Amino acid sequence: MAILPIARMGQPVLRMRAEEVPDPTASEIKTLIADMLETMKAVNGAGIAAPQVFVPKRVVIFTVPPSRSTGDEFDQPRGLTAIVNPVIEPLTEETELGMEGCLSVPGMRGVVPRIKKLRYHGVGPDGAVIDRIATGWHARVVQHEFDHLDGILYPQRMTDLSLLGFVEELEAVARGMAEAAED
Repeated sequence: MAILPIARMGQPVLRMRAEEVPDPTASEIKTLIADMLETMKAVNGAGIAAPQVFVPKRVVIFTVPPSRSTGDEFDQPRGLTAIVNPVIEPLTEETELGMEGCLSVPGMRGVVPRIKKLRYHGVGPDGAVIDRIATGWHARVVQHEFDHLDGILYPQRMTDLSLLGFVEELEAVARGMAEAAED
């Protein structure tokens, strides 16, 4: 296993549609997933897509940690999910706003509208079909990671760029607001 370099916004691999994987169970896909997992853990991420490590293939991995789960029926904590050739099917037109960051847009966060409920499916590296419904943070991480496969970064989904900022600045503003509320 290896820690791979992460492509940052501006790299061409992040702007193109990733290629379908002919054999999701191929040994090179399993190696790629293991390397992606090691890379994601090294930078304390919750998800990563193959294009983010300069591999233009339709492969993503993600987790739904307990701290992010809403406890909703379709937003329960999940260990590692590795999915190849994934597809999203919206189950509602309703969206909700939420803060997002990205390993390819380091140091920044933005408020992004995402579909509230969806179904996603694809194939695991073991060949098993993955078919799930997701809401809450689970739905958000799925949409965020799957967007990478179509050359989309979260700032492109934002409807109000005034809600994009550097993490340190956003945290300072939040602290100031909390202090003002205490007075």
